[in-house]
Amino acid sequence: MSIRLRLAAQFGAILVITLVLFALAIYFVTQRARRKEFTQSLFRRAMVVGHAYADGQAHTDSSGHAASYRLYLRQLYRTLPAEEGRVYDAAGQLVFREGQQPPTTAVPVQWLAKIRREGRAMLEPEADYHETVGLLYQGSRLGPLVVVAASVDEEGRHQLQRLRQVLALGLLAAAAVMSAGGWLLAGQALRPLRRMVGEVDGITATDLTRRLTQGNGRPDELGRLAQRFNRLLDRLESAFVGQRTFVRDASHELRTPLTALIGELEVALLPATRPAADYRRTLQSTLDAARQLSSLTNGLLQIARASGDPSQVPMRPVRLDELLLQAHEQILRRYPTRRVDIELELGDEASGQLPEVRGNEALLLAAMLNVLDNACKYSAEATAPVTATLVSGAHHLRLLVQDYGCGLQAADLSQVFVPFFRASAVRGLPGHGIGLPLTAQIMALHGGTVRVTSQPTEGTQVWLEWPTLPTR
Repeated sequence: MSIRLRLAAQFGAILVITLVLFALAIYFVTQRARRKEFTQSLFRRAMVVGHAYADGQAHTDSSGHAASYRLYLRQLYRTLPAEEGRVYDAAGQLVFREGQQPPTTAVPVQWLAKIRREGRAMLEPEADYHETVGLLYQGSRLGPLVVVAASVDEEGRHQLQRLRQVLALGLLAAAAVMSAGGWLLAGQALRPLRRMVGEVDGITATDLTRRLTQGNGRPDELGRLAQRFNRLLDRLESAFVGQRTFVRDASHELRTPLTALIGELEVALLPATRPAADYRRTLQSTLDAARQLSSLTNGLLQIARASGDPSQVPMRPVRLDELLLQAHEQILRRYPTRRVDIELELGDEASGQLPEVRGNEALLLAAMLNVLDNACKYSAEATAPVTATLVSGAHHLRLLVQDYGCGLQAADLSQVFVPFFRASAVRGLPGHGIGLPLTAQIMALHGGTVRVTSQPTEGTQVWLEWPTLPTR
């Protein structure tokens, strides 16, 4: 079932149910009001019967008056269909009856007693529009009399029948109109969605520049959907561009050591006999190229791991001060001639130790090593030491790594997080341009941030910041 048909059906069903309930309410309220009006008219007629009967009993000595009384009652009971009147004396005996139909059922004695207690009552239950009422009539000579009046509400029957017919026809007509209207309204409401489907069909992996039409004015739900989809396309386009750039740059970086390996091995396999020193030099060059290739491959694997699903990376509470000490030891083994100073600032911590962060120890250590390695590598000519300061804040830990090396130009600073980018001032130094991009991926994986500032010839500052775990 299409969305349009489902919306039209649901819209029609809701309105039909609402109209049916409204029609039932109208019908039952009308039926109740009609019955109440008919019952009141029976009570009035019972009162007239009581007056007429009492008046007739008071003038029984006059034959003319008695005859007129009988004629009056007969005329009275011809005004309503199947009307019947009864009068019971104080002893509960039937003393008078008049009506067009012979008596069918006797009046219950308990009901007569109820009328004497309450003054008036209706006989329940009644069916087929037949009503029976009774009231207590106080006569001066005859004592308390119970007057019973009964009739069939034929007029009410016909009126309610006509009301049912009108409501049924109205419901059918309303259902037809609402079905057609719901179909048209659903089509009009889904028209932007059909347009979006056509536009989405035109977007392919080779052309991610196209965007969905968002419409004019204040955006509705479909307009906001188009906005979110366009933002998704923006991210996809950036990801595709970044992927193509990554593959291109990675291929270029991998080609360099592979070319060196192939060249050295081809020279070593030449048939001419060469001195052992030449073979040793060839093997050393091959080993250097293999190490460079291994380092690049490990960096690419780490980037892929840091860019994966965070839920698949094991996390646990980690002490960053201990990790910083491990990174310091490894950096000193790599650069034994460089001086790296470490400072710890506890801030307002009363426990005397830095709070923990939640993370993956191996990845966090790699992030610290990348930043410290860059600082040592690009400040080899500087006399001032590299400093690493770990500062505790209210809800975060911040590591500042500062060197006093060659620094970066403003144009290069904006691209330091692009994989395989090498600044113009350091292209002569060994490296692949994946240290800071990998660090940025690791920090994003841990909910942290990384920031770099630099000035040419004045050095570079790198800030790493993590959210801390609540203290116990």
